[in-house]
Amino acid sequence: MKALVCESFGPPETLKLVDLPDPVPGEGEALVDVSYASLNFFDLLVIENKYQVKPPLPFSPAAEFSGRIAALGPGATGFKIGDRVLGYTGFGCARERLVSPVARLVALPDGLSEEKAAGLSITYGTTLHALKQRADLKKDETLVVLGASGGVGLAAVEIGALMGAKVIACASSDEKLAFVRKFGAQETINYATQDLRAELKRLTGSRGVDVVYDPVGGALTEAALRSLGWKGRLLVIGFASGEIPKPPLNLVLLKGCDIRGVFWGDFIAREPQAHHANMAELLAHAASGAISAHVHAAYPLESFIEAFGAIARREALGKVLLKMGTTA
Repeated sequence: MKALVCESFGPPETLKLVDLPDPVPGEGEALVDVSYASLNFFDLLVIENKYQVKPPLPFSPAAEFSGRIAALGPGATGFKIGDRVLGYTGFGCARERLVSPVARLVALPDGLSEEKAAGLSITYGTTLHALKQRADLKKDETLVVLGASGGVGLAAVEIGALMGAKVIACASSDEKLAFVRKFGAQETINYATQDLRAELKRLTGSRGVDVVYDPVGGALTEAALRSLGWKGRLLVIGFASGEIPKPPLNLVLLKGCDIRGVFWGDFIAREPQAHHANMAELLAHAASGAISAHVHAAYPLESFIEAFGAIARREALGKVLLKMGTTA
């Protein structure tokens, strides 16, 4: 099988496409023919050894996938050969075949393509957990989404709108903002040309916002924190800007507000029942079209540099996928 492999840490150009033996499923595992592997911003950090997840070398990047079960190991129950599934592994998905514990697999409903399913686990899973379990977002509350046109940002726009929030989408270009308006954003702010804090004050009539979804970090975090209203919630999703902010904590005191961390990877391990309920909800929404699971592009595995480049240059509108050669 073909596999994309990181043999030494570095930029995408240092990755190698190699031939490897097919893996063999062990106890409670399934062998999956991968259809699509989904890339996320943190994959860039992982291959450069700049992320909290540090796989042992050599490894394949990409943490989520969709595909079909090709074989089952001893004691693997709940699935049969040929079943369509999605899964999350942390890393190791950019390959034509992989093994996964069946407990980490989710069956795909009819009407949901493997292409759209490939990118549901992390971005939409993180976002539903963030807005539902962490923010306790209520109908008619104001939700501000930073980095709104990327995979995780778009998920927040869609799920926030589905939950009945007033969504203010923020991004770095008018093109990106026009894109997210199609998915439920009611107001938009271009923080490359507009003052984020001033615009949020204007849009909320000086009342302040209820929830900020922040996957960007850097200078935007403090501006967003200062824009929270009484008992507002700032959700820390990640640091795509490359800068981990250090906001002044007196603002938390004065606003009676919260800064809440969102660590989806630990959530699924610590609260598996809540995670499975979230995934069932997301799959139903995706199958019905209530959420788009929008794919920016599906690149052939051989075009991995181009795929990573779309993410690195902030060009991706939605999810970036790697398409395996075994996919029709």
